[in-house]
Amino acid sequence: MAVEMVLSHRPGVPRGEVLSEAELEELAQRKPPSKTSVRAPAPSPGRCSASTAKSLLFRFLPVLRWLPRYPVKDWLLGDITSGFSVGIMHLPQGLAYALLAGLPPVTGLYSSFYPVFLYFFFGTSRHNSVGPFAVISVMIGSVTESLLPSEKFFISVNGSNTTIVDEVKRDAERVQLVATITILSGVFQVALGLLQFGFVVTYLSDPLVRGYTTAASVHVLISQLKNVFGVSVGEYSGPLSLFKTFIEICRKLPQTNVGTLVTAIIAMVAIFIVKELNHKFASKLPMPIPIELITIIISTGISYGVDLKSKFGISVVGDIPSGLKPPVVPKTTYFGQVVGNAFAIAIVGYAICISLGKIFALKHGYKVDSNQELIALGLSNFLGGFFQCFAISCSMSRSLVQESTGGNSQVAGVLSSLVILVTILKIGELFRDLPKAILAAIIIVNLKGMFKQFTDFRTLWKSNRVDLMIWIVTFVATLLLNLDIGLGASVAFALLTVIFRTQLPHYSLLGRVADTEVYKDVAEYQKAQEIPGVKIFRSSSTLYFANVEMYAEALKKKVGEAACSLGTTPISLQKLKKQQKKAEKEKAKRKKGATSTRMVKPRLPPSLQATEAECNGPGVAVIELSGEESSAPAEPTLRSLGLPQPDFHAVILDFSSLNFVDTVSIKIVKNIFRDFREIEVDVFVASCPASVLAQLERGNFFSSTITKQCFFPSVHDAVLHISGEQHTAPVRTCPSSPHHRHGEGQPSRPLPSSPSPQAHLSTKM
Repeated sequence: MAVEMVLSHRPGVPRGEVLSEAELEELAQRKPPSKTSVRAPAPSPGRCSASTAKSLLFRFLPVLRWLPRYPVKDWLLGDITSGFSVGIMHLPQGLAYALLAGLPPVTGLYSSFYPVFLYFFFGTSRHNSVGPFAVISVMIGSVTESLLPSEKFFISVNGSNTTIVDEVKRDAERVQLVATITILSGVFQVALGLLQFGFVVTYLSDPLVRGYTTAASVHVLISQLKNVFGVSVGEYSGPLSLFKTFIEICRKLPQTNVGTLVTAIIAMVAIFIVKELNHKFASKLPMPIPIELITIIISTGISYGVDLKSKFGISVVGDIPSGLKPPVVPKTTYFGQVVGNAFAIAIVGYAICISLGKIFALKHGYKVDSNQELIALGLSNFLGGFFQCFAISCSMSRSLVQESTGGNSQVAGVLSSLVILVTILKIGELFRDLPKAILAAIIIVNLKGMFKQFTDFRTLWKSNRVDLMIWIVTFVATLLLNLDIGLGASVAFALLTVIFRTQLPHYSLLGRVADTEVYKDVAEYQKAQEIPGVKIFRSSSTLYFANVEMYAEALKKKVGEAACSLGTTPISLQKLKKQQKKAEKEKAKRKKGATSTRMVKPRLPPSLQATEAECNGPGVAVIELSGEESSAPAEPTLRSLGLPQPDFHAVILDFSSLNFVDTVSIKIVKNIFRDFREIEVDVFVASCPASVLAQLERGNFFSSTITKQCFFPSVHDAVLHISGEQHTAPVRTCPSSPHHRHGEGQPSRPLPSSPSPQAHLSTKM
């Protein structure tokens, strides 16, 4: 009786037909991989190029797209209210954050005007309030204090031993340094935007950004304590600079200026209480009470009337020049010293800006272009750097005010910049008697939102411990190593966690859920039962050089003890097979020698004897060997070698989680096929994505022993194929193990519980 499996590949085959990957490609007519041409077709010179230019113009200047359609009646009143509210917030925050960056206060006003005005033309977020931001300011301040500390600008007074800091010269040098940093940051941001690298911010995960900004807020707090207590401390930079500053402040607490401390405490209490009232009665107030501006005006008036500087030694802001300054060219000698800091500032500033922009866009139903936001921030920084601005980002407090007071578009931002312009031109010089303690109080109270991020501990502990670890490592590294090195260390650690998680994925053996075609982890699902004689193995990660060897080891451990020694078995098994082959050959030779017959010739007539001697020649004996003696020795098998046989005959590798493979993983997978073939187990692959299959083809994975007949579109197809194969042993579509190839009798294997109903069997008697 002969049994054969008949598979039809013509249209109209049953829908349950089991097809291998090779058969599926032929049936579905897989397209050859497309070859991308470097040479792009030249655009036609007429209408097409004009439309392309218009599209590019609208893309890089979004204001041309939305401003003509601006609904004046619906949005203008809200934008005016919002713009004025944000503008009066810009004034105190600009002065305070300039102090934080180690710069003259007027640069904070410039940074609240030029970049905000430019963002109106290039930005895509309707609610982001760009401008000075505490984290960016403290990053800049760490650079100015490390490269241009006050100690470099000591001058003697009237030729005596007494020295003072030449603040005018120091501030001028620092302005040039910060302009260089700002311009470089803008260049990085514009370049990344033009190259469509907006995705680079994805390497800064949310736990990393929150941990970093929380640590930066601690840096901000410590840096402002000297202005709260009215003491002078040295300027430290590099690792552990935060702790050195804090220790020195603690040592100088006995020298505290009581007037400065009282001023700061009163201002902080007042600002905090009114901000809480603004938050509590936000729905009832037409606009938030501008407590920061009120505090600045009142404190400046008191300082001027009482003369706090001369009577109580309270430090004040000093002269604030009126009017706008002409553009200046930055010092190119600083480029090499600040390029790393500029890149870090560019990335952090963009990460904060795009994260807030996406939150508001999702809430109000519009889209923010991440690449255009990079270009908008970059141009704002690049052009602002020539006008003595420092790098800007997006402030959460100002953005929330802009949204809550009715802001609907970028018009609110440009109106807020006009408020600052009026201040620069006419009002700025009136704030020369403003106590620095007031600005420190404004900075510290505005850190409240970032300090609330300490509650992330509880949330991340419950949801994801790895993210919690990233948060903690980022926070600690930023405190210990300072803002620039801490950011690099944090990103490196976050990427390492991804590598570790791909190196240690979840490995599982799958079983079939009864009466379904679904296969689940047998360790997690009680109703999932393994197919008898078949091991189905899945990894939750892709395969690449860092984890493929662990994948191979996990596979051998999961499939059972018979395969656990596969790492050493192939060499020893091949040795045994060679030895047995050699022994078989020697045995055949000995048999051949033993059967060399000493043939006894019958007596023949002399005439016949002469004829025989002429035909055969002297001393020649004719020997006829039987077919058994002439055949080659049989291929050794596990049974013939006396080795234990595995209790399974097939392994299915579920490749559904793979999205790429490299050359190392291709080699290891080929070794898996070879190793299991040595113990007479067939290997099949299921659910291999088309992209991975193409990579396997390019990597010369397929050969005479590994063909696409071993690959199947799904795990169930592979199981059905193995089930049908067991019913039709002579017919095989995948290169088989030695015991199948040489037809040595094997004990019948247990069949899967649900054999293929689709395989068409025809029996010929």
